[in-house]
Amino acid sequence: MLSWLGWCTERGYDGPSVPAWVKRLTLPDSQTPARSKMAVDRLIARRDVHLREKTLWRMLYETVARSEEILEVNIEELDLAGRRAPVKSKGARPRTRRRGAPREEFVLETVYWDAGTARLLPRLIKGRTRGPVFITHRKPGPGKVVSPRDACPDTGLVRLSYGQARALLDAHTSLGGVPGTGWDLHEYRHSGLTYLGEAGASLPMLMAKSRHKKPENVRKYFHPSAEAIAEVTSLLAPDDSRR
Repeated sequence: MLSWLGWCTERGYDGPSVPAWVKRLTLPDSQTPARSKMAVDRLIARRDVHLREKTLWRMLYETVARSEEILEVNIEELDLAGRRAPVKSKGARPRTRRRGAPREEFVLETVYWDAGTARLLPRLIKGRTRGPVFITHRKPGPGKVVSPRDACPDTGLVRLSYGQARALLDAHTSLGGVPGTGWDLHEYRHSGLTYLGEAGASLPMLMAKSRHKKPENVRKYFHPSAEAIAEVTSLLAPDDSRR
């Protein structure tokens, strides 16, 4: 009998169906856990994690972007040298009032990544020049209609969906192999912002990085760890206690 992770790995969650529990989960709130940088690094370094997932998780953490934004990016939009890409953000302002406007007719915003993502991206897209960055491992079933933007013209594979990506992360992090008990994709955004805040990034810089428009929307993400609070508290100690 296959384990939960084995079942996920064998099927890759690349078919049209997604586990029902993925659809039932409510959206994350301000109580979403903030994973430590060490925990994030260890998970991505695991040998049983596919390159596609490693790249997605590292990119989510370094860009602190929303999962849907990163999954929507296409190869031709990547600026590999500049380590950046334009994304259609949540609530993006349309350039026109036309209904059903394509992505290009919205005001796009830029997300930035660093060395971890920069090492993985070229390996992931090797041999492909167009289409979604993150694609499934299997071709869509017969009769499934796919937008040209969501299909890779080089391989015939299609864009990885949010539900599939969420299930794959859960499969690698679930407690005791119980579906629905693992990490959530939103935790990478939350964890990245928390780490930057602990490292001393200012509120305006955190807003620029996360592309939030209101300070209160950034503050709800920042929950310093006990270690970070203890470290900043040490600044209040008498001078002679540091000798």
